[in-house]
Amino acid sequence: MPNKRKPRSRAPSDTDKAVGERVRELRTLNNMTLAELGSELGISHQQLQKYETGTNRLSAGMLAAVSDALRVEISDLFAREEGKPKSKETPLSKARAECHRIVDRVESIDKLVRMAGVLKALAAD
Repeated sequence: MPNKRKPRSRAPSDTDKAVGERVRELRTLNNMTLAELGSELGISHQQLQKYETGTNRLSAGMLAAVSDALRVEISDLFAREEGKPKSKETPLSKARAECHRIVDRVESIDKLVRMAGVLKALAAD
């Protein structure tokens, strides 16, 4: 019996484009450049820009990586309902996200221990 399904287009859909726009919105809310987020994802800033503009589709694996890097749920990358606020971001949550990004990039245990000491000293104020 022949396959009756229509071949699907691999071109980005409106949902793909909306997800890309949301990625860009969250990236800018987190004060990240294309290069910074691209580096964290292991892709070029040009590839990230193609995702954000909807030129290329994000794979399921890349959606997971983006949500981890931006510290949001995968569902937060999809279009919001009308009337919902754009973001729950506050200056405090932005600063926390920036601190997390910095800490996540450190590969040295010595540096992390020193950073923790500085943070403890600052938090004691």
